[in-house]
Amino acid sequence: EVYFGIFPWAELPPNPVGFDLGCGSGRWAYFVAPRVAKLHCIDPSSAALQVARKKLSPYRNCEFDCASVEAIPLPDDSADFGYSIGVLQFVPDTYRGIEACVRKLKPGAPFLVYLYYAFDNRPWWFRAIWRVSDLFRRMISRLPFAVKSPVCDIIAALVYWPLARLAKLLAYLGLPVDAMPLSSYRDRSFYIMRNDALDRFGTRLEQRFTKAQIDDMMRRAGLERIRFSETPCWCGVGYKGRSAA
Repeated sequence: EVYFGIFPWAELPPNPVGFDLGCGSGRWAYFVAPRVAKLHCIDPSSAALQVARKKLSPYRNCEFDCASVEAIPLPDDSADFGYSIGVLQFVPDTYRGIEACVRKLKPGAPFLVYLYYAFDNRPWWFRAIWRVSDLFRRMISRLPFAVKSPVCDIIAALVYWPLARLAKLLAYLGLPVDAMPLSSYRDRSFYIMRNDALDRFGTRLEQRFTKAQIDDMMRRAGLERIRFSETPCWCGVGYKGRSAA
């Protein structure tokens, strides 16, 4: 609900059909599939789709497609909804990725997108910490996967988990923690921390965008009535305009 809190579930038509672009292990599809008639789970990694198939085995309404965002295997103007959570910042042209997703939507259909944000609402010291961490990302991301994966697990254990649990303790004591690095993980499992550490430090290409930049890309891609959630920053939803059909 943190990511889908602004998604217009009530506005979807009966028996909606949509897609999860960059579904990965099925992390989000697991919660979306029970609420829709059919969900196309799309990812360029066959290994990730194998995990997703196992995770989503309780649901018979999921279809799995090994494809990139440039080759989404759906007809244009066919989907009742779509979403892409924490994926399109990893493709070289993020705007073209959003545009490709919007092309598959029916006119008036919603699209939810989350991209890594550029800390445009954070203080200078927070951005400075990120710049230091980004130096480590550039080095770690170049390692072989057999080395990179355990290194990211160590980061999750020695950085993510202690800071997240400290934030949870301070929040329990009634202290403000939202400005603390990694405080958003205070109620999340170590599995999620491991997964996100690998996403964060294991990828060579990482782009970050301000709220204004995300809004601009969504509008140029043909989305209208755009709105954003404050947590996480900046998760946005928009509707495909009639003129974009």
